[in-house]
Amino acid sequence: MSRYDDVCHLCYAPEVATDQVALMAERLQLKALEVVNFRDYCRHHPESACVLWLDGEGLALREVRPDAPGPVRVDFREAGMTWRVQHGGGAGEMIARACGLRRQAGLTVLDATAGLARDAFLLASLGAQVLMCERSPLILALLEDGLSRAAVDTALTDVFGRMHLLSGDAISRMHQPDLPEIDVVYLDPMFPQREKSARVKKAMAAFQGLLGESDDGAFLLAPALQLARRRVVVKRPRLAACLGDIKPDEVISGKSSRFDLYFPKKRR
Repeated sequence: MSRYDDVCHLCYAPEVATDQVALMAERLQLKALEVVNFRDYCRHHPESACVLWLDGEGLALREVRPDAPGPVRVDFREAGMTWRVQHGGGAGEMIARACGLRRQAGLTVLDATAGLARDAFLLASLGAQVLMCERSPLILALLEDGLSRAAVDTALTDVFGRMHLLSGDAISRMHQPDLPEIDVVYLDPMFPQREKSARVKKAMAAFQGLLGESDDGAFLLAPALQLARRRVVVKRPRLAACLGDIKPDEVISGKSSRFDLYFPKKRR
């Protein structure tokens, strides 16, 4: 279940231009509220689960609770992300092998569950054209903000030029006739966190807390198999059940996660 309906405010710091706030609040249909002290806001608005937060560093998601982590942003320039690009773009990682990018560059990948677009960024850094589909208006706004801020980094211009954001439901998008030819459909559906979740990074914890657990991942597999020319790649926790209980054609496993591969030509 999503908590998007509980995001009732667009909170902004005093240094943010009010015209920028007004445009965003109207687009997302949120009430804008200037906040000088976020702790005071939390005390006075216990009914809020999350807020969209806008300050001099950009747009972020903030949970409203005493022990909540700080702002969660889409930041493609953070040290961990840029390090991967500077050291081969993740060519040696499982995702590169799973999507077939070791054998052929320049594939077109539809990331049907974009989320915070970390995997999409990695795929684009490996030379893929990546179409990122996101249905949540709030997460879409975070992605747009992250891409806009990252665009000033000239060293990554080519990478961001291969990342294309699509709004709307992925299943509907996959049935649209104007899509380019898709070589790979990549699925990373939200899954329930294990009880031992202390190690989960704050970004994913807040993100999963906002959108809730997804139960429609299995419905993405059938249209993905119809659309993909080469393969459908599904990222799963290592011990989780197969998506829709459909056995994959190949599995690439790591310590905590795995990639289930489905080859459309074998199933048509």
